Amino acid sequence: MTPRPGTRSLGRMSALTLVVGSRNYSSWSLRPWLLLRHLGLAFEERLFHLDTPEFEAEIAKISPTRRVPVLIHGDLVVWESLAICEYASELAGGRGWPAEPRLRALARALAAEMHAGFGALRSACPMNARAAGRRVPMTPSLARDLARIDAIWSGCRREHGELGPWLFGAFSIADAMFAPVALRVSTYGLPLSGLASRYLDTALADPHLREWIEAAVRETRVIPHEEVGAGA
Repeated sequence: MTPRPGTRSLGRMSALTLVVGSRNYSSWSLRPWLLLRHLGLAFEERLFHLDTPEFEAEIAKISPTRRVPVLIHGDLVVWESLAICEYASELAGGRGWPAEPRLRALARALAAEMHAGFGALRSACPMNARAAGRRVPMTPSLARDLARIDAIWSGCRREHGELGPWLFGAFSIADAMFAPVALRVSTYGLPLSGLASRYLDTALADPHLREWIEAAVRETRVIPHEEVGAGA
């Protein structure tokens, strides 16, 4: 694959291949894909559509968990999103994290929190990148998740806004981890405070995320159980 303009060459190293699922629904695929684009690392993309016999047959050949995403680099196979992001950051000289140790620790904590938490949001609001105007009931557990997300986004903007528009100034793995949340907030019209809304605007205006959304719009396959909140 010819590297995109502005991407870093891996020299004599094997090319990177990122295996992703359907762009409309695969929140975990979006995270490392977005980071790789922001880091400028050239990679080949293989897309498998979720919930199809072809997906089950092909992913079993690649991933021990039979899930996406998967990063392939020579004979190395990395099958977990946050681990892929960490590896990509190492390839890019650590640029996936803030340079300052204190901010780096905080960014790692938020990335891990996103990775392990927010179950109510995930359950009530599946990622649906091409959808708009969806509505779901605001349950107490969903409200708690949303309040925590608002606190993270607004707190980072308040404390680190002078460094740049992202959570810790420059785009980091923490931002990649929260990108599907930004899409969920947009799709389901979830309420945010003013500072958190400013971060949401930054995320949704990102040209790499816009590219992902545009590709999701072009997908035609529908997974009925992921189509939540229509007509609400």
